[in-house]
Amino acid sequence: MSVTNPEVNLKAAVKNKNKDDRFTLLQALTMILLTLVISIGGWYAAGKYFFWTNLDMKRVKAQIEFLQKKVEAEPKNLEHRVSLGYTYFLKGDNDTAVKELNQVLAINKKYPAAYYNLGLIFEDEGRLDEALEMFQKTIELSPKDYKAHMQKGIVYRKLKMYKESVESLEKANKLMPGRANIIYEIGRVAEDQGDIKSAVLIYKEALGYDPLFKEAAEALKRVEK
Repeated sequence: MSVTNPEVNLKAAVKNKNKDDRFTLLQALTMILLTLVISIGGWYAAGKYFFWTNLDMKRVKAQIEFLQKKVEAEPKNLEHRVSLGYTYFLKGDNDTAVKELNQVLAINKKYPAAYYNLGLIFEDEGRLDEALEMFQKTIELSPKDYKAHMQKGIVYRKLKMYKESVESLEKANKLMPGRANIIYEIGRVAEDQGDIKSAVLIYKEALGYDPLFKEAAEALKRVEK
């Protein structure tokens, strides 16, 4: 299936018609419609940014040891060091994670994966302005990385900057249509603004793409109470 209208102006769908910037049902429907009409085959590769969601924590220590050897054997391979930094983050050792990622940037200041993973760490620590800066830097270096746009949207939502959040999620959705996690995050914006009807609709849509998406299922249960 090809894009039926490549000139779709989604900004019209997120334009603030109410003074309180509420995410209306019409806007939600338009966002979902865009996801449906864009070809799944038109996505861009996001890069290896280490979204490990179900990693067995018992393996983290072994993974760190393995990656340390990789870094020692191939010190110029920055991907290994980024992987090591993120694994330290999974372990909860943020200081060491930041140290490893900063070493990457000392070698190559234009390595987007390092900025992206620093953004994840800062977001986890509640340093939202710094996280936003890191995700923006990632986007500047890798404009087609949908995950950076999505994370930027998440941070904006946490900052209660809902219009900016929707705009960032819109960009992520254009780059990677049909992703349940992006649709879910749009639902979070609706829910946070108290637009429960839209949130219900959007969470159901996310589950339509991934019926096993735990966070979306829990969110739907929460808003339907």
